[in-house]
Amino acid sequence: MATIQDVARDAGVSTATVSRVLSAPERVAEATRARVLASVERLGYAPNVAAKSLRTLKTGKILVTVPDISNPFFSQVIRGVEEAASAAGYAVLLGDTRHEEEREDQYALLLRRREADGLIFLGHRLPPALAELVAAQGPKAPIVNGCEFSPELGVPSAHIDNARAAAEAMEHLYDLGHRRVGVITGPLASPLSRDRLSGVQAAAARRGLWSLNVVQGDFSIESGLAQTLALLDAQPRPTALFCFSDEMAMGALEGLRRRGLSCPTDVSLVGFDDVRYARHLDPALTTVSQPKEAIGHEVVRLLLDVLSDRVDTVRHVTLAHRLIVRASTAAPAD
Repeated sequence: MATIQDVARDAGVSTATVSRVLSAPERVAEATRARVLASVERLGYAPNVAAKSLRTLKTGKILVTVPDISNPFFSQVIRGVEEAASAAGYAVLLGDTRHEEEREDQYALLLRRREADGLIFLGHRLPPALAELVAAQGPKAPIVNGCEFSPELGVPSAHIDNARAAAEAMEHLYDLGHRRVGVITGPLASPLSRDRLSGVQAAAARRGLWSLNVVQGDFSIESGLAQTLALLDAQPRPTALFCFSDEMAMGALEGLRRRGLSCPTDVSLVGFDDVRYARHLDPALTTVSQPKEAIGHEVVRLLLDVLSDRVDTVRHVTLAHRLIVRASTAAPAD
């Protein structure tokens, strides 16, 4: 394992300068700071914290990373995180990874350099540097996941039962009489999307119905629009659409308008998340409601338990969801 002397030698500075970059970076010239940080990353250096006091270890900051800060779903989760963190005396550092692994790695380095006491990540990937930390520290690693659920990651998490929620949405459409349902998933690299698709398929199997046309989106309005147009142009045309995010459902509404179709008279529509705008769409959107702020509160509580050394096992918390039926779903016309 690299030492502070190795970093100093590699960067061409003193060990005091390396220490200053890691503890008070604003006091170091930008060029020097960049050179030292590059050496830290290249050598994989992590400060030896075993000899430091508990007071020295605490920064009073929690790092939260989101895959897409523009998604209104995450804004409500982050509000919950901030409320719970502030009540516990912590400030929140927010990072938008934009689904890019390089950005995820950069934020992981902040935790490895002890610039934050813990990390809450709302995506599905764990950067290699943090996977090593989890492998070494197990349930003591100060890392928590929100929204996704993947036991393989080995970190605490707070989420809903995505498979069950998606199945309930499909059962609602089947109960209305729909038999031709188009499904727009999120990226199937995400356990969340895979779980929802599993729920969709389970609901279809229980009814003995296999007329599903499944396409993949990326949770954005643009992908909802593009994939809806593709589904509507296929034959036979679906009588209902189930989108794995409300943003994609907004794109689906635009796609229906472009094809001169009415919702729900021609095509019913179900979303997922129940973001703030869902009830204000025309028609108001039937959707699965996630307890977004409660997820934010819960991931902070899980992280604080780790930071306070109150856990010996990795805990997963499943929160309740609700299917909110609004005006965008009705019985099929044919």
